[in-house]
Amino acid sequence: MKKVLVFLIFTFGVDFSYADCAMSGMQFFPKNRNISLNSLFIIQGYSMSEETVESFREREVYLVSESGELVLLTLQEILKGQMSLTQAIFKPVRELKPNTKYFLSYSNETKREVLEMQQWNSESKQREKVYWQTSELKSTDLISPSLKIDYEKSEVFHYGCGPSSNAIFTVSNSNALEIWYKTEVIEIATNKKTTFYLTEWENKLNVGHGMCAGGFIFKDVGKYKVRFTPTNPDGESIKTTEWKLFASPFENDKLFIKLKQPQPAD
Repeated sequence: MKKVLVFLIFTFGVDFSYADCAMSGMQFFPKNRNISLNSLFIIQGYSMSEETVESFREREVYLVSESGELVLLTLQEILKGQMSLTQAIFKPVRELKPNTKYFLSYSNETKREVLEMQQWNSESKQREKVYWQTSELKSTDLISPSLKIDYEKSEVFHYGCGPSSNAIFTVSNSNALEIWYKTEVIEIATNKKTTFYLTEWENKLNVGHGMCAGGFIFKDVGKYKVRFTPTNPDGESIKTTEWKLFASPFENDKLFIKLKQPQPAD
């Protein structure tokens, strides 16, 4: 597989299956650039960029307004995915000012980090520094308490650099503009738990990994359970779902089973 030194833009639970795996990349949330005065923030790093996210345990992260005002972001937690993804969750030390444009900044930024703190603007057709624009609202859309998450199916796709493997859940009654799903997966045999934030893709939650990265990995055979806590970007959550059981997606994948079978001797 070709290794391309580029900086990918990707979402929680992204599937890199249709592209070469890059060596690094960052994503920043909220995805919506228009935010409330009390928004939380998530910085997610892929592969080599996981080191940047881990460094936030010791480094300071800021929002900087166009007038030069600095707002310190306090680190709430760092979540380590099982396959080349790490997330840091931040909360501003105080309420943001209304109708203000804020840019993201780190202490002691490296040249690579400066490049990674740029995103493609589809309107201007160019890359620009990561920013958010506050409104006059103290909070964003509340999540409907009737939101439902149901298991749909499991899928495995085989690619040149490895398979993608996901248990897919359907989301219904999702009324909020942006929802972060705190996702907890437990491998039943070992009771090992991994926690990672996911977002929807076409009303689906892909619990697993793509060809190159993801929050969760599965053994060839095994039972798992998952639960979700839907949360808006202000940190306001609705009730956590019940645990939902599922089997490793590899258990029913015909190609994977065939590849695992003993080959006849020559």
